[in-house]
Order: sequence, then structure tokens, then C-alpha cells
Amino acid sequence: MKALKRTIAAAAGLAMMAGLAACGGGRSDSAGSSEKVDKGATIGISMPTKSEERWNKDGNGLKKNLEAKGYKVILSFADDKPAQQNADIENMVNNSAKIVVVAAKDGTAVGPAVEKAKDAGAKVIAYDRLIMNTEAVDYYATFQLEQTGVLEANYIIDKLKLKDGAKGPFNIELFTGSPDDNNAKFFFKGAWELLQPYFKSGVLVNPSRHGGGVKADSTVEDIWQKISVMSWKAEQAQKDMESILDSTYSHGEKLDAVLSPYDGISQGVINAIQSKRPDMKPGTDSWPIITGQDAMEIAITNINNGTQAQTVFKDVNKLAAAVQEMIIQIAEGKEVTGADKTYNNGTKDVKSKLLDPVSITKDNLSDLVDAGYVTQDRFDQLTKS
Repeated sequence: MKALKRTIAAAAGLAMMAGLAACGGGRSDSAGSSEKVDKGATIGISMPTKSEERWNKDGNGLKKNLEAKGYKVILSFADDKPAQQNADIENMVNNSAKIVVVAAKDGTAVGPAVEKAKDAGAKVIAYDRLIMNTEAVDYYATFQLEQTGVLEANYIIDKLKLKDGAKGPFNIELFTGSPDDNNAKFFFKGAWELLQPYFKSGVLVNPSRHGGGVKADSTVEDIWQKISVMSWKAEQAQKDMESILDSTYSHGEKLDAVLSPYDGISQGVINAIQSKRPDMKPGTDSWPIITGQDAMEIAITNINNGTQAQTVFKDVNKLAAAVQEMIIQIAEGKEVTGADKTYNNGTKDVKSKLLDPVSITKDNLSDLVDAGYVTQDRFDQLTKS
């Protein structure tokens, strides 16, 4: 009898603890919730800007596919303004969006808006850029961020034959992406881990004082924002590169390579070199190795013409498809598959689905056609000599 009383008491205690847990304060993490979303429900998609080619492809492609599945879609572009993006997301909440997809302009500034979405019962998916310092993120979908930098750095290492024992020293200039984009740090981290040993051995040198200069003992945290390009803008990159050329390369000094994390920045670098150092000729040893990212149309032309050597292709069609699958699984109350990695956003480990980027050079430039990223007709137009 005493044993029976103890069993009943234990069961009651467990029930009370479960009740307390269910009623506990704070925002709940509903990433594993099985609540379904009705067909015809509203899904919000917030992109950071309309001025960049890739975000138009991402946003419009996702909208088209979701509408074909029977959902209503609110698609907004934030015009590179965090306040505008917050207002866009709040508008989605006011229109009863059940799932909100956010490619953040500023991963920290967007926090209050997604918290409102979360509090209203919506699921929140961070698209390509992680939303920082908040519990209000259910999932994250992106590419292997550091791998992008790895591909860029390895291309420079291979072209300069550093693994073959080339001694240099080789002059290299380095840029990172926007200081308000957390992805930019990860891109640079992947590159710097490979390039730093060559700085320590003296094979690579950064002769300019851009951002205070990159040195052998520099850390990612120390320098990534100092050599950044706000909003990834080509115009700012061109101004920065012109300043570098005026201060360091104005008397015929050789520039061997430029680590650029994005095709728009690469274009700014190219414009500056053509303006300030017309003696540098593409296709000759006088022209530096210039990397990039996103396989923009301008990069296709530049790679074909020899002004840009490489870009990292992140197939946004695959990213949109992965997020679409995520949305459908959430809507149908199913477990989200493939989100088997995590990224810490400063507050929580966010379940993440990661895709693989690909290095594109002149040798495999036509792979972009095979991937359906660009049509053959458009590719032919972009690669006319």
C-alpha cells in the first residue's frame, strides 16, 4: 500500500512539473511544432534589396513556386534599409502571415520584427543570412558559408602556385562584405584560415594600409569589419580600391591578387584598376587574380573577358527549392528534413540546412547554363567577345 501511494505521489509530481513547464514564461521554441498551415494561407518573404540581381531571383522565384502550390505570398524588398525591412515584416504579421522568410539586411536590427512575427504564431526562417541574438528563429537555410571563402582562397593559392613552393612575395589586397552582414565574417574566416600561413611565412604580403592593413598576426575578429564594403556596393569598393592604388601601386608596383567576396565588389575593383592602372592588361601577368561570389551576369562577362578569374556559384534555385521544401513541410505539420546542422546566433543554436557552393572559372563557366541559372541565349550574349 505504501508503495502504491509513493507511485501515485510520483506521478502527481511529474504531472505538476509538466504543467509548470508548459506554463513557463518566455518565448517558446516551436521549431518542432506539428501545427498545420491551411492551403491559401499567407507566407511572407522579406528580401534585403531590389538593387542586387540575386535577391530579385531569390524572392521572385520563391514567390512564383509557392503561389503555384496554392499559398498567398507577400514579397517585399527593403531597399537596403533595416527600418524598412522591419516595417515590411510587421506588415506581414498584420496580414496574418503564418510563415515568414527573411533574408536580413541587418541580422541584428531585424530581431524585434521577427520577434513580433514569432509572438503572433508565425514560423520564422532565416534565408541565407542568419538573424542574430534572438530566440525568434526556427530555421536557417544557406550555403556552407566558410566554404565560399575556402574556394576563393584556394583559387588564389593554386594560381600563385603557393603549394608548389613559390616564394613571392606576392602583393594581395583583401576585401570583406558588408559589416552588418554576419555571413561576411564567415566567408572571410574560411579564406583567412588558408591565407594566413602564407602571410606568416612572408610569401603573401598586404602592402597597403587599407583598414589598418592585414598582417600575419591579424585575427578574423580584428580585421573583417575594417576591410569591409558597406552593403556590398561596387561604388564603395571602387573608391576603396582607387585609394589603395593611389597610395601603394601608383608607381608601377605589381598587384598579384585581390580577395573579393562578391562579384559586385569585384566589379568595383576592376573599374578602379582600369581607371588608375591602364598599364595592367587582362590576360597578361600584369593583371591580378580577382575572385568573386554569386555568379552574377557581370561576372560571367568578366570571367569570359579575363578581368575576373573566378566566382563562387551559390545556386539560388537550389536554395529557394530547399526553403520551399522547408515551408511545405512546416505547413503540412511534418518534420523539417535536412536541417541537421546548427549555427549559433548569439542566443540559440538554430537548426540549419546547408548547401554546397561551387567554384566557377572560365573552364567551367558553361556549368551555369547546365544548372539552369542562365539560359543559353543569355549566356551567349554575355560571353560575346
